[in-house]
Amino acid sequence: MQGLEELGIIHPTEIQDKAIPFLLEDGGDLIAQAQTGTGKTAAFGLPLLMKVNAKKPEIQGLIVAPTRELAKQIGKQLFRYTKFSEKIFVEVLSGGDNIDRQVAALQRPTHIVVATPGRLIDLIKRRALTLVSVKHLVLDEADEMLSMGFKKELVQIFGLTRARRSTWLFSATIPDAIHSLIKDCMTGKPHQLKIDKGHVVNRDIDHQFKICSRDEKSDFIAEFLKRQKESRGVIFCRTKAGAIILGKQLTTRGFAVDVLQGDLTQKERDTVMRSFKKERTQFLIATDVAARGIDVEGLSFVVHHQLPEQMEYYTHRSGRTARAGKKGTSITLIEPRERAKITRLENELDLSFSEVH
Repeated sequence: MQGLEELGIIHPTEIQDKAIPFLLEDGGDLIAQAQTGTGKTAAFGLPLLMKVNAKKPEIQGLIVAPTRELAKQIGKQLFRYTKFSEKIFVEVLSGGDNIDRQVAALQRPTHIVVATPGRLIDLIKRRALTLVSVKHLVLDEADEMLSMGFKKELVQIFGLTRARRSTWLFSATIPDAIHSLIKDCMTGKPHQLKIDKGHVVNRDIDHQFKICSRDEKSDFIAEFLKRQKESRGVIFCRTKAGAIILGKQLTTRGFAVDVLQGDLTQKERDTVMRSFKKERTQFLIATDVAARGIDVEGLSFVVHHQLPEQMEYYTHRSGRTARAGKKGTSITLIEPRERAKITRLENELDLSFSEVH
């Protein structure tokens, strides 16, 4: 409680309110449908930390996440929660980091492992760790892992944690592929939670849209950034090429921007994120996939150069601003023929947009 209080976590979010009592009392299998930004890390993280026996130096909890960024973020949160409690050791194992260093780190007592699927399997093949003592398996953003092609690895992980007492699966959407995974790998009838979309969207975000042609977008963004003074934010593009072009256009105009897109190596990506977090760059341009797990304090705005392919990505994107009770703005640039898409977003996500003139 002391740790949470220091982090400013006082009132539980809807997913925390529903998941935590169930996981603490019953602790059985759970399927929770919840978007990013709903507070799900604490929803599974706190019960997991409570169930770990700190005196047994073996891996008792395993959390599997789709991306390195998300895995690191979860690891960091778990570490923060336990500031005033018994020491529970968490190891983050993700691709893109030095594997020998991870092998060495696993020699120390470890209670919880947070891992990306591919790297976890590689380390098991190297006999760097065993999952035989895992009692609780958590899959975070399961739909993302399946769409990234990790089904084989997930099935392997299920097989390697046969002695587990429970499986907790969190996912923004529950496509057919997840249903078949549940049927094959979970026993009986898991407890199900669904967080209503209306509660998912952060009420501290001011949603706006601007109608402009494709050619006018760069000018509008440049004018908007000029008015931002010290404020920082993220501009989302739908494609890698679009992100790179916009980055060049804005750099030429003298803006401190960096681009985060899928073709960067892990090292380049880390450099971009570090410089953004340390406020050396004021604005970040990113594609949807590359932006997963961006967690930067104090961002004032998000600009959508185009609407994302999938509706739920709008929530992922706009949720980068207005975190921890602060206010933020989300501006979407649409071409005249796309006006109906804004209405659809309003209806599906229970939002109201105002038009920028």
